[in-house]
Amino acid sequence: MHARSAVVDLYGDHLSRRGWWAPVSAVVGLAESVSVQAPATRTAISRLVAQGWLRAQVRDGVRGYAATGRAQARWRHAHARIYATGPAPWDGRWHLVQVDTAGERRLRDQVSSTLSYLGYGRCPGGGWISPWFSPELAASLDVLGVRWLSVHGDLEGVPDPGRFAASVWDLGGLAAAYEQFLAELPTVPEGAGPREAYVLRTRLVHAWRRFLFLDPGLPQEVLPLDWVGHRARTGFLTRAQELGPAAGVFVDQALTGRLTGHER
Repeated sequence: MHARSAVVDLYGDHLSRRGWWAPVSAVVGLAESVSVQAPATRTAISRLVAQGWLRAQVRDGVRGYAATGRAQARWRHAHARIYATGPAPWDGRWHLVQVDTAGERRLRDQVSSTLSYLGYGRCPGGGWISPWFSPELAASLDVLGVRWLSVHGDLEGVPDPGRFAASVWDLGGLAAAYEQFLAELPTVPEGAGPREAYVLRTRLVHAWRRFLFLDPGLPQEVLPLDWVGHRARTGFLTRAQELGPAAGVFVDQALTGRLTGHER
């Protein structure tokens, strides 16, 4: 696990319910528990500060870092996607986005990464498309400084939405990724303590979070029958719920400075 992921997962999965702030020592200690060394964690924090995701903040004389408003909005939205029980109802309409990157490769790559994360797929005829309108779209594209426009409505000449979706997204590859996730889904040891629960849950959430970039969250109407993603989501939610209480205890211990070197 990269240091940045360990820090982001900590804020999004635990600190979102604990005031969005943590002492530096707690962030470092929790990252060490998942085998991320302190120097790498401190470097990740510095980069997240430089990029506007975290800000230094002293509380009760303790130096720490808080998530910025921008980070809270992004990580709260990601949390909702991660723990959603299934796709939302679909009205049958599509959201098409056209972006002008002026031929700049670096900017094109940034747009591609951003729109893929927001659930948009590359249209065969150009542009980006999703069955859902993302509330983060405007802010995410405007910060890149690109010109863009969008249309939300029915698609003419698309008699089979399922076949169209398969032409935009690699559903076969996505299904294989879900099968692998299920094959590697850990069992929860009986009597797992706070540290073990935190490590297992952190690795579980980290593995599941990558589907934010792979799975656009397509509606049931365009997915194959018996879609493996549904079984994978059920498995993830079950394990996360089982590990949640004990993992939360470990986080609280770190926030109050009660972790020993052995516990880390």
